[in-house]
Amino acid sequence: MNPIAKKILITLGFLLIYRVLAYVPVPGVNIDVIKEFFSGHQNDALGLLNMFSGNAVSRMSIIALGVMPYITASIIMELLAATFPKLGEMKKDSQGFQKYMQIVKYSTVAIAFVQAIGIAIGLTSMTGKMGESAVMIDTSTFVILTAFSMMGGTMLLVWIGEQITERGVGNGISLIIFAGIVSAIPSAIVGTLNLVDVGELSVIGLIFILFIVVATIGFIIYVELAERRIPISYQKKVLMQNRFKRVMNYIPIKVNLSGVIPPIFASAILMFPLTVLSGVTNPLLVQIRDLLNPNGYLYHVLLFIFVIFFAYFYASIVFNAKEIAENLKKQGGFIPGIRPGEQTAKFLNEVASRLTFWGALYLGAITVMPWLLVKLIGINFYFGGTAVLIVVQVAIDTMRKIQAQLTMQKYDTLSVTGL
Repeated sequence: MNPIAKKILITLGFLLIYRVLAYVPVPGVNIDVIKEFFSGHQNDALGLLNMFSGNAVSRMSIIALGVMPYITASIIMELLAATFPKLGEMKKDSQGFQKYMQIVKYSTVAIAFVQAIGIAIGLTSMTGKMGESAVMIDTSTFVILTAFSMMGGTMLLVWIGEQITERGVGNGISLIIFAGIVSAIPSAIVGTLNLVDVGELSVIGLIFILFIVVATIGFIIYVELAERRIPISYQKKVLMQNRFKRVMNYIPIKVNLSGVIPPIFASAILMFPLTVLSGVTNPLLVQIRDLLNPNGYLYHVLLFIFVIFFAYFYASIVFNAKEIAENLKKQGGFIPGIRPGEQTAKFLNEVASRLTFWGALYLGAITVMPWLLVKLIGINFYFGGTAVLIVVQVAIDTMRKIQAQLTMQKYDTLSVTGL
């Protein structure tokens, strides 16, 4: 079998396991009451968490928490690594990176356990319209079973993500989120058509929504593929030495250096307290939860600020101008008009900062755009800008990795045949 086809099948196989797990409920939960509850929470924090998990939350599956605890733990570790130099060095070192990832996983276990307990306690006080309870077994037993089953489900997803990354195609964690969002598209289409059928959404409104969706996808693809190419010149000696090799004569710097990470990080940060506070009854905590309601202004202001912050933060991690300048100097290359070394690093940082400014604004605008459309136009339709951004970016990244592996396979074939 073709190696690429084998990797694609492995990826699809693990994603199929993920989708099957989404239908396995935690022990002792009344699914009918849960579905009834989520029918009125499609556009809040729980609805957003439900979207990222592929509707696993509305089924109260063992993987209802999804990979969000892992993402939250990664955020915390990234911040700590940027703050404490020793932790940053551990991350860069090959052996230290294993310890770093172990800390991330232990943190994931702790975060998932706390979130699962919060959800379980919230479920114990939940009742349906007819007064039936969402929990069908003893409360203490239910909380313990839910905490451990959800924690285990999250760690199983993290393992599946690692297997996809190592043995399949693309980033496993991103593909799990991608699969969860895509799995909700058919029901979203049916729901939209039902709105037209009952008269809550006009045909003109539907056409306008389709136009917005297509325009947004096109705009996202355009920006994601946009890059600034810094021209590079090489010394004659280097060109002679590499005359039979392809020497890149430019440094590509993307407009959106941080990729899909900022919206996911921002959503995870805001969803963590909302998930924990989902079942509270204390007046003060209820007030805090209401203030952070995803339908309100404060939530989206914070979301926009967090997206901007993480765009700059993550761009500073993935783009190391000093390292690029040093490698360029070693290879005998230089930017015309810029002195090698420190001046080159300074120039690259300035270019990256300017691009990141526009990239951060783009990410923030895409993230809050759906809410603005609902508020300004008043159409009873929730278009997930963050979801579309994730789907498009992950699709582009996966296609690029498949293309890169196909190119490598061609080179291997040529080397074997002696060409």
